[in-house]
Amino acid sequence: MISVDEIFADDLRNLPSERSLPWEECRDGVTVVVEPKPHWASDMRAFKLNTREYCAYRDWLAAGSSTRFYQHIDTSGDDVMLKARAMIAREIAEGLWR
Repeated sequence: MISVDEIFADDLRNLPSERSLPWEECRDGVTVVVEPKPHWASDMRAFKLNTREYCAYRDWLAAGSSTRFYQHIDTSGDDVMLKARAMIAREIAEGLWR
């Protein structure tokens, strides 16, 4: 049976614009979780791992840790990652992954 970690590792092999699961990036001591872009969005978002702040992914790529982050009412990078891992675990339990 495939594991959650294997599914995330496999998704990381894709280009960032083609990924369907969130991933972590670290620059200058700041870690963010990048949320994949929905089809309707103009850019991806990068959430700080432990605080409820985010920025546009293109800004993160350009400026790294000096990027201007904005407050988010209820989401941190950890929240994004936990929700995605829970979704994949549920799908594995339902037999949707082999």
